[in-house]
Amino acid sequence: MNLDELLKEYSELELQLADPAVHADQNKARTLGRRYSQLTPIVGTYRELESTRDDLTAAKELAGEDEAFAAEAAELEERVPKLEEKLRHLLIPRDPNDDKDIIMEIKAGEGGEESALFAGDLLRMYLRYAERLGWKTEIIDSQPSDLGGYKDVTVGIRAKGDEGVWSRLKYEGGVHRVQRVPVTESQGRIHTSAAGVLIYPEAEEVDVQIDPNDLRIDVYRSSGPGGQSVNTTDSAVRITHLPTGVVVSCQNEKSQLQNKESALRILRARLLAIAQEEAEAAAQAERKSQVRTVDRSERVRTYNFPENRISDHRVGFKAYNLDQVLDGELTAVTQALIDAEMAEKLAQHS
Repeated sequence: MNLDELLKEYSELELQLADPAVHADQNKARTLGRRYSQLTPIVGTYRELESTRDDLTAAKELAGEDEAFAAEAAELEERVPKLEEKLRHLLIPRDPNDDKDIIMEIKAGEGGEESALFAGDLLRMYLRYAERLGWKTEIIDSQPSDLGGYKDVTVGIRAKGDEGVWSRLKYEGGVHRVQRVPVTESQGRIHTSAAGVLIYPEAEEVDVQIDPNDLRIDVYRSSGPGGQSVNTTDSAVRITHLPTGVVVSCQNEKSQLQNKESALRILRARLLAIAQEEAEAAAQAERKSQVRTVDRSERVRTYNFPENRISDHRVGFKAYNLDQVLDGELTAVTQALIDAEMAEKLAQHS
């Protein structure tokens, strides 16, 4: 969509949002309001650029009569390219999921109990990061390990403001590797283990339509660490989406209905991700803008405890504050990935 089309869309949104009838439908009003907020910086910068250009033309015309206008013209001449560059950044196509909340799955990988403990460390890191940004988190489902880690844990993360969680955490998907002396190791040797992180944009019911006839729903008894029963009723739910073969299980809640709702929430997110990936593949549009995070099997990051070092292998980011990162100070890491994506997009649209 070019600039003229965006300006036209913005004017139409202004008219729609001024209509009281639109606000009778809260979902529609929210959608229009979100799009209006996205376009406001673009329109504001465009108007400022046009105004600055007009002022520059006038100042140049008057500079011959008054030296004060010559100084003003020189100042305006410096501002124009800065505003042009700002507008160019704003016009780069956004990821359509950037304003969405997310569902994150963290899975222990090779390394046994040590991997499960690392999965717990990653969960805590993301929960603390969310807390710093004022986001709301919710453990949807979990399979704890014997020593207090997680074999598998699913968490929902929701933003309170305009910026979606996806825009900052979409790069986290992949294999996260840890190098440290395991709690279970008596010889003090450094081991390497890993945990996998999967990120899905949270899907609304309008995003993904699920036919109940396409679902096979099984119920079973929940179990805790070591296989011990934590529930005497068949409250755990396993949903199989027959057309795709996607299977989701939930057992955290005490009621079968609550576990079913949680499982459907995860299923919708997974199906949305599958549909989007298929659409991209059909258009031969690999997700270059996501800094090569489409391949979830890729080793994306290493957490080296002896050196207190964190390294992101996709963009060459390295820092020696691993203890702080694991306590939720992820901003520098995520910003490096955001900047890399922006640089790549600028190169594509230059």
